[in-house]
Amino acid sequence: MKTKESSLKAITDQGILPLFYFEDAQVSLDIIRTLYKAGIRVLEYTNRGPAALANFSMLIETLKTEMQDLYLGIGTIKTVKEAEDFIAAGAHFIVCPIVNPEVGELVHSKGLLWIPGCFTPTEINTAHQLKAGLIKLFPANILGPSYMSAIKDLFPGQLFIPTGGVEIEQRNISDWFKSGVCAVGMGSKLISKEILENKDYNELDTLTRKTIDLVKSGR
Repeated sequence: MKTKESSLKAITDQGILPLFYFEDAQVSLDIIRTLYKAGIRVLEYTNRGPAALANFSMLIETLKTEMQDLYLGIGTIKTVKEAEDFIAAGAHFIVCPIVNPEVGELVHSKGLLWIPGCFTPTEINTAHQLKAGLIKLFPANILGPSYMSAIKDLFPGQLFIPTGGVEIEQRNISDWFKSGVCAVGMGSKLISKEILENKDYNELDTLTRKTIDLVKSGR
């Protein structure tokens, strides 16, 4: 059983949350298999296209017979209806680009981890008051590690993950962890459009292993 607590532990233990979407279901599965082989045990599929729900449902079904210890969440959830659909499909956790209290209430009621996206201190405070287990700083490349350092003491005990523009580079990753985040989100910098379109699984394997090592040394 994958719960709010176990999903949060998986993300914080791993220190990196890969995320992607691709319209081809088989390629999506092959990407996940590659990430898993490289050492990933928790990742986010994103609701960024018309095939997202069908693809996600297939991926969750596959996890019943292989990669059974993998946590697979869904991102880019903005409405209650989207959350309901993906929870019914078996999502292990829900990631949002915004703070929607109704979505948070639904996710909490299902015993799952809710990760809303925030930009301002007011948004962070709202998410904090709504008991978000983890808050996504988005877009991270605009906010930067110095922003995290400046606001973290306002919300003692709150966990944060930056997403959007985190670089596969030691200084950038180290700066984020030094600022107080518990993990970093990694989208197109890791799973690029070129890797997806060219099905370059060897390159993805290499990049993933490198990123995992950078996170380990940067924490």
